[in-house]
Amino acid sequence: MSQHDPNSTNESKPLNTTLEPTAPEATHEPTSNPETQASTFDTSADHDGSMSTATANANETAGNHGSSVSIAAGASGEPEYSDEDFAAALESFDREQAAEKDAAQAMTTEEAVVTGTVVKITDKHVVIDIGLKSEGLIPLDQVLDHTGTPKFSIGDTVEVVVEREEHEGGYLVSYEKALRHKVWDKLEEAANTKIPVKGMVLSRVKGGLTVDIGIKAFLPGSQVEIRPVRNLDGYIGTEIEVRVIKLNKKRGNVVISRKELLEEEQNAKKSVTLENLEEGSIFTGNVKNLTDYGAFVDMGGLDGLLHITDMSWGRLTHPRDLVNVGDEIQVKVLKFDKEKQRVSLGFKQLTPDPWLDATERYPVGAQVRGRVLSVTDYGAFVELEQGIEGLVHVSEMTWSKRMKHPSKMVHPGDEVDTIILSVNPNDRRISLGMKQLQDNPWEQLENKYPTGAVIEGRVRNLTDFGAFIEIEDGIDGLVHVSNMSWTKRIKHPSEVLKKGEKVKAVVLGVEPENRRLSLGIKQLQPDVWDTFFAQHRVGDVIKGKVLRTAQFGAFVEIAEGVEGLCHISEAVDETGKQVTLNPDDEHEFKIVKMNQEEKKVGLSIKAVGEEASRAEVESYKESARSEKGNKGDSKSSNSGSSSSTTLGDLLNWKRSEREDS
Repeated sequence: MSQHDPNSTNESKPLNTTLEPTAPEATHEPTSNPETQASTFDTSADHDGSMSTATANANETAGNHGSSVSIAAGASGEPEYSDEDFAAALESFDREQAAEKDAAQAMTTEEAVVTGTVVKITDKHVVIDIGLKSEGLIPLDQVLDHTGTPKFSIGDTVEVVVEREEHEGGYLVSYEKALRHKVWDKLEEAANTKIPVKGMVLSRVKGGLTVDIGIKAFLPGSQVEIRPVRNLDGYIGTEIEVRVIKLNKKRGNVVISRKELLEEEQNAKKSVTLENLEEGSIFTGNVKNLTDYGAFVDMGGLDGLLHITDMSWGRLTHPRDLVNVGDEIQVKVLKFDKEKQRVSLGFKQLTPDPWLDATERYPVGAQVRGRVLSVTDYGAFVELEQGIEGLVHVSEMTWSKRMKHPSKMVHPGDEVDTIILSVNPNDRRISLGMKQLQDNPWEQLENKYPTGAVIEGRVRNLTDFGAFIEIEDGIDGLVHVSNMSWTKRIKHPSEVLKKGEKVKAVVLGVEPENRRLSLGIKQLQPDVWDTFFAQHRVGDVIKGKVLRTAQFGAFVEIAEGVEGLCHISEAVDETGKQVTLNPDDEHEFKIVKMNQEEKKVGLSIKAVGEEASRAEVESYKESARSEKGNKGDSKSSNSGSSSSTTLGDLLNWKRSEREDS
């Protein structure tokens, strides 16, 4: 509230409390005898020769108020007073004290408005001169503005009402009561006629706000807005228009409302809006409130809901990404329920759907630039224009397979170049690629690493089926577990390799279209199978050691890293007896079958016995030929004898060999 103008006309005229000096004739009758005026007081009662206190006070009072008490010097040089002058001075002093007391009593009883001057400001009071012996004290909180600063300065005039005299001295005066005297009639008129009044919000109090409308009035929190307000502190220091709804002159209480004025204003606007409201019409409104699912727009006394799905042709995470509270926007009425007075609004419907001609504007293979909106585990969404966004899948970001998360390459807000991979207007989807703008290292891989080439790389990862070896940035080759050793049965790559170590490998094959590179480690050494098949043939008798047995036979190591199978039917000696094959047993085996492609070798003990029998027969025949040659038999008879050799002849020969031995 502005500082009070002392020149303005008051409804209650202030009481003039200025005390004029008392004329001498009002104090006592003048003495015609000059000698009497010059007479002195008898000081014989004061044994110490000093003037009594009462005499001194009376003399001071008389002198201050113009009393004509003459003081003459005695023989000792001390002033001399007459008894009559002293009595007159005391009488004048008593009258003045009584007059001031009556004036203060009249002020207190009648609550008269008086004008004073600010002489001092303390931490508790504003001290003013109100024309009495003692000063007036205004409680400091009555004259503070909304910033906590006193409204008045030293020397300013201020109107107050005297309330009471304080025991400690001075008079307690009220600035607020003086204001009420001045503005009460106006407030009563405003309450009766419902005329709005303006006020300044001073502070927050329990249950509401204190508003200065000429005097301090109470604005309940429920009467601040149409809807409940959580934080009232934001209103402090603002000027608002309110309506007086309750007055209590005796207690000096005033209750005001802002809500009533807002409701009347809203209803007036609402009636105008309803007259022109229909589906398809376009309105200009103000964003009133934001929620997670949309925004409420004031269309003029009537709120409509602008759902988040109707804000943009693109994807929004929150309505605040497009609008803020207080924004003025144009909206289109999508649906209107007259009975429930509910309005559904649209913002994106004011512009054409950008997906209608997306195929023509974004052909496959075209290079486009966009802004990264968000990054997920599976890729990044890139906005190409308002309402059009595409997805760069993580697999389309780089030729390397090692990227763990898209955030390693892009971040929200980044500007990126992409290639259109596919467009689906019906599903409103566009697939984008980033790696297509870079050279594909797999296309040159066949020329760079031909089959059979020896490469060196670092073991990057181990799996159950093999090991991945990095041969250059973004290029990994797989060494399958079957390509790690010619001789050992490898169950897990960790038996041969360690993660991080450098190894050499042979390129077995390249598949650029599938981004596959096959490597082998065992190929660095000669294939023991190839060596075995080159050195052996079917019918060879070799020595072998039983490694393990099965129901159908036994697996026999016939060379380092080379195994053969001796079927149970072939584990028979020359007499037809079954031979028991135990692990680590060593026997002679005959190779009865060889398959180089399948790396299989068939072995037989039985065939070794048969081979021995044939050798004995040939030995007998040779012996028989020798004997007949010595006797001179003819060539024809010798050949006939050889051809007619029987098993009985052989047995007889063996018997004789044993006997000779």
